[in-house]
Amino acid sequence: MDNINKYIFEINKIKNKKINQNEFIKKINKYFFKFGIIYFYFFILKKINNKKKLGQKINFLKTTVLSIIKTNNIYKNYIKEDKINYDFFFKKKIYNLGAKHPITLIKEKILNILLKLNFTIVSNDKEIEDDWHNFQALNFSKYHPSRKMQDTFYINKKLLLRTHTSSIQIRYMKKKKPPIRIITFGKVYRNESISKYSYNMFHQIEILYVDKKKYISIINLKYIINYLITNIFGKKYKYRYRISYFPFTKPSFEIDLYYNKKWIEIIGCGIVNIKVLKNVNLNYKKFTGLAIGIGIERLAMIFYNIKDIRDFFKNDIRFLNQFKSEL
Repeated sequence: MDNINKYIFEINKIKNKKINQNEFIKKINKYFFKFGIIYFYFFILKKINNKKKLGQKINFLKTTVLSIIKTNNIYKNYIKEDKINYDFFFKKKIYNLGAKHPITLIKEKILNILLKLNFTIVSNDKEIEDDWHNFQALNFSKYHPSRKMQDTFYINKKLLLRTHTSSIQIRYMKKKKPPIRIITFGKVYRNESISKYSYNMFHQIEILYVDKKKYISIINLKYIINYLITNIFGKKYKYRYRISYFPFTKPSFEIDLYYNKKWIEIIGCGIVNIKVLKNVNLNYKKFTGLAIGIGIERLAMIFYNIKDIRDFFKNDIRFLNQFKSEL
């Protein structure tokens, strides 16, 4: 009770004294914000027996504070029918909202498109892989060039930084039976020189569809790719299929997009090699599959007309602020 008398004395001093706006808000906050003095006394009022005397004191304190606020014209718009907009008296911070990174924007765009085709996202943050899941299971021969130190970051003789997200697919196929319709994505690493067009780390999305042979063919592969490119770019760019080679698919293709008067590779794909199916104990006579790999940075560069891949990783706020409108 003595304390509340002290607060009443203090608030009367404020009432009879002219103070600046900042000091006024600071003082009023002490009484009226959510865990301020008045709030505290109303809370303990429920727990004591002599409610009448303390209740009178609290109401007097509240009424006095309210009258002080009313007499300050600057706050008249914040009081209606003796009710106060308490939020006004908190110190408000102005936050400079950021933007999603362009790689995140393109990744989400691709994932949302593929989810409409009934694919399931399988996430795996295991960026350190063993040789079997990253190479052997995917039919990379012992002397394949990508195994060499100049193409792969090795941690030791057995472990390395994954060079693709296909290792996630291998782990999934070992555990699950067809039909399999999955999307994998994440960071991958390759020991490449850094330039306008290449980096030693990039983001990849891969698609895997495994089912009975009668349900899967190159027609399905072309449908998915056409659906993907059309939904990302519309009919703005021409694209073409080119015969290629990957150890884990047969036949294999690369998709080139005609951009800035030249053909740029954007997708690698093909029918899953039967040796890969054998390695995960799937009956290759009964099942087949299609696989598609996409470099997100390459698509983002085309979509946003970005000239230098290094801009993605500089954390330059001027560059990133350009994508606020995409939120």
